[in-house]
Amino acid sequence: MLRGIDVSAYQPSTYDTDGLSFVFVKASEGRSYVNPKLTAQTECGRDAGLVVGFYHFLWPGNITAQAAWFVARAPERAGDVLAVDWETTGDGTHASNAEKDRFIRRVKQLRPEHRVVLYCNRNFWLNVDTTSYAGDGLWIADYVTAGKPRIKAKWLFHQYTDDPQDRDVADFADRDELRAWATGD
Repeated sequence: MLRGIDVSAYQPSTYDTDGLSFVFVKASEGRSYVNPKLTAQTECGRDAGLVVGFYHFLWPGNITAQAAWFVARAPERAGDVLAVDWETTGDGTHASNAEKDRFIRRVKQLRPEHRVVLYCNRNFWLNVDTTSYAGDGLWIADYVTAGKPRIKAKWLFHQYTDDPQDRDVADFADRDELRAWATGD
């Protein structure tokens, strides 16, 4: 399994890439927020030769505008992975299943050459999700042993801890296999 992290404005612009194969960088949220460290965090991952992904924190409502906002801000390079972060917002709401599914499909239309995955926690996957639609793959958050999330569904990425930062593993044999999947080869 490959090791990776995900970062947002809460983390430094540069981060330790030793032993990592991939990084997910928060790009946007809703229809107005952009991670102020997006460019620097992206460059840090690219300079280290990591597979880079970008995620959008999904809010309920105006899914078409959110998808456009996300793809306009997420850097566009072959092999980048795009993700929707589907969880409870700061307002205590969340996008519906239909909105989540529509967002993934719209991003895939806007960036057909990129893989688009769903990020959610175990509770959302087991108790909120009713469609099991995850685009090109599931990125599951469950804070247990790395690579052993407590779900039966096929997953590609597993966020297994947030202490001291969000750490992930990917179910690929090596970085070349991950890169081939990401580029559609």
